Amino acid sequence: MKLIVGLGNPGKAYANNRHNIGFRITDFLSREFLFPNWKCSDIFLSCRGKIDGQDIILIKPSTYMNLSGEAVRTASRFYKIKNADILVFHDDLDLSWGILKKKLGGGHGGHNGIRSISSIIGEDYRRVRIGIGRPDHSSSVATYVLSNFSANEEIDMENLYEFIRSDISSMVNNHSFLIEEIRFNSKQKS
Repeated sequence: MKLIVGLGNPGKAYANNRHNIGFRITDFLSREFLFPNWKCSDIFLSCRGKIDGQDIILIKPSTYMNLSGEAVRTASRFYKIKNADILVFHDDLDLSWGILKKKLGGGHGGHNGIRSISSIIGEDYRRVRIGIGRPDHSSSVATYVLSNFSANEEIDMENLYEFIRSDISSMVNNHSFLIEEIRFNSKQKS
């Protein structure tokens, strides 16, 4: 069994924010692979299904970004999932928009959701970092990550979903999870 975590903040006000790209990926996966409806627990939403024959639990923490580790720990203990079988999708300011990077372990890079998860379960889990770019000098980081995607970025989301759809089997089966950078706004590896 594998645990796929999408990071974001709960509530309609945050739904299309850059910081919620992880939630959008898990929502996409639940639709694409016909998972049943999301169920509520105290600290996360979850649904269970199969991808490429693997039992998969999708979760979206309802703890807000800074406390995501509590939800991941609770879900991984409940379903008896080891860190090597946890995959987290999250936004990344240090990657330009249109870049996706797979990573195994490592630091948090200033991301509060990853910081929370790593401080609670350790760093030995898999991540998919999705570049949202940095704001220009006049915008604060907090304002930027909590702002919505532009119309052009929303168009590129279809390319991101297409890449996730084409690569999710290797992700859940732990194949080729070396550090790899993909440019999804042009669908070419860089």
